[in-house]
Amino acid sequence: MDFKKMYDDKITTADEAVKVVKSGDWVDYGWCTGTPVALDAAMAKRLPELTDVNFRGGILMWQPEIFKIDAPAEHMTWNSWHMGGIERKAIAQGFSYYASIRYSELPRYYRDSIIPSDVAMFQVAPMDEHGFFNFGPNASHLAAVCEGAKTIIVEVNENMPRCLGGFEESIHISKVNMIVQGDNPAMAALGSGGPATAVDEAVAKYIVDEIPNGACLQLGIGGMPNAVGSLIAKSDLKDLGIHTEMYVDAFVDIAKAGKITGLNKKIDKGRQVYAFAAGTQKLYDYLNENPECMSAPVNYTNDIRQISALDNFISINNAVDIDLFGQINAESAGTKQISGAGGQLDFVLGAYLSNGGKSFICMSSTYTQKDGTVKSRITPTLNNGSIVTDTRANVHYFVTEYGLVNLKGKSSWERAAAIISVAHPDFRDELIAEAEKMHIWRQSNKR
Repeated sequence: MDFKKMYDDKITTADEAVKVVKSGDWVDYGWCTGTPVALDAAMAKRLPELTDVNFRGGILMWQPEIFKIDAPAEHMTWNSWHMGGIERKAIAQGFSYYASIRYSELPRYYRDSIIPSDVAMFQVAPMDEHGFFNFGPNASHLAAVCEGAKTIIVEVNENMPRCLGGFEESIHISKVNMIVQGDNPAMAALGSGGPATAVDEAVAKYIVDEIPNGACLQLGIGGMPNAVGSLIAKSDLKDLGIHTEMYVDAFVDIAKAGKITGLNKKIDKGRQVYAFAAGTQKLYDYLNENPECMSAPVNYTNDIRQISALDNFISINNAVDIDLFGQINAESAGTKQISGAGGQLDFVLGAYLSNGGKSFICMSSTYTQKDGTVKSRITPTLNNGSIVTDTRANVHYFVTEYGLVNLKGKSSWERAAAIISVAHPDFRDELIAEAEKMHIWRQSNKR
């Protein structure tokens, strides 16, 4: 094949490319840092002529131009596989909606034609000598999207890192319908949410003490997992492995500290495996052309069977709140959608099935409202409308700045006592009183 000729034959402008989108179409808009830019600007110009265009994407790193048109709800819906702050604001405008999924199942949804896909458009790295466009740090589910899409448009970004994998990390030019030369924007940065707080560091200390040499790590996004990563980088731990949904800056710090070898991994030995990545330029530079890192589809990274095959698997994730039954909400504030289910439950389940594995759900014991009122994140029951991300039967370790408790195998009164023991002291008596009303407190429990 003459890849250069194929490239020249398929290249077009963004304005021409988006003419393929029609009213009523379903348009896949990439994922995270792969969301289109030049195509998005062109789509925003075309969208007022259309109605009922349904976009899909997730973890937006910037506000798309299509969100900025007049009366977007009259022309489009945005259907998110995992929401962030930009998408939360769009909910109030009446055009943004969360699609409830087990993230690990997403590729199958596309392949089984459960969801339609008329057009797929997203950013890619420049074509290589073999005719492949790399998805960058966004392998996730994009290969499956491309298999089902009627029209595929790639937007080339010379600043997109080329993330090596092994399978489903790229698309060949023969399968692409149109190519748009983008404006080569810099990779969008995702910070860690500021420096670790004293609470973050206290939680991290409890968790790091539970990690053995040779463990395989999964970290979620946020201040606490990042604090755990920073503490690991400074620790005496060695020969760690990585198998995670999202690759974050903390992993780079751990790797550069010489803590990661992956030599104890029974699968993908020596490789740091991830479904997608977002962080600072430090992260993108580290991933670019790095054979130690393995970009893979989410139905592989988040597969409980793969996770459980890795000995001493350590899963560390944040949550919003927990009730006295041990139900974890990690995705909403009551009925207000915050993020999504993601892969947290997959890693909670997979880690416990791993030989020597542990999963940790961590949070600060309290939060402060806008009026300065301090509230407990540990509540008698979850707030009305809150989503149960991890059921009470699946939670392993629960951690706050006041301690770490193992909830496995505990009856309701033991569980309530354990959870209350790591609540903020100012709220413990109140929680005990509520537990008594719910008949999950024994008088012999320590107060």
